[in-house]
Amino acid sequence: MKTILFFLITACVLTVMLLCRSLTGYSYQRSNGNKKITGEQKGFAVVELFTSEGCSSCPPADELVAQISRETNNQPVYILAYHVDYWNRLGWKDVFSSADYSSRQDQYAGWLHLKSVYTPQIVVNGREELIGSQEQVLRKAISTSLDRQSDVQLRVAPMQVDKGQLHLQYTVSPAGGQTNLLVAVVQKAAQTQVRRGENSGRTLSHVQVVRKLSSYALDGKDTGAATIQLPAGIPVADLEIISFLQTPANGGIIAATKAAIPVF
Repeated sequence: MKTILFFLITACVLTVMLLCRSLTGYSYQRSNGNKKITGEQKGFAVVELFTSEGCSSCPPADELVAQISRETNNQPVYILAYHVDYWNRLGWKDVFSSADYSSRQDQYAGWLHLKSVYTPQIVVNGREELIGSQEQVLRKAISTSLDRQSDVQLRVAPMQVDKGQLHLQYTVSPAGGQTNLLVAVVQKAAQTQVRRGENSGRTLSHVQVVRKLSSYALDGKDTGAATIQLPAGIPVADLEIISFLQTPANGGIIAATKAAIPVF
């Protein structure tokens, strides 16, 4: 009788252990699906979103990058939202749109060997593209980028604002080689009431809206200065600078940083 009781107790214990292990694994998988991006980082992630207020598929992507922005506020994740202009002809002119941003998206199509462009589209570190609303794919791309060691250091120091112009200095270590320094003036938050087009009647919220993008060929230089015209009508406190080094041969981004604009 004792032997039978021993086997029954042992079987019950093993069953409980297996059940706990199964439930633990399931819980991990479920929580891992929406896992926040945390921990030590070796590298950085430049997340470029191509979007438009005239596109009904774009608001979920805008909301996703806003969520990522909140989660990674103190981490080297740099979000840039470019509003393209090719949706403007369909009923609503996006006030943040520019042909320059459409051209940049076309440039990525060449670098990444794509047959066409679309919205919402995200490019991470100039190397990987995805549909802008694919949360898990985006999170994985960001985590992979943060885990990739960065061998180049970029420092950009905004010095002063004078008559609407921002004067800055930059340092690249090691020297820049055949790379371009891109400096984006970013409006940290914006909101629009859309009256026509696919999003008619909606109030759309945006983060990290690129208002100006400037490019400088480094040609091997490791230090330099630049002057950028700031967009009119936006308080300087609502803006920031995101800068990155990009290889013109293949579009790969090798370093990035951000800085506040001095307010006096």
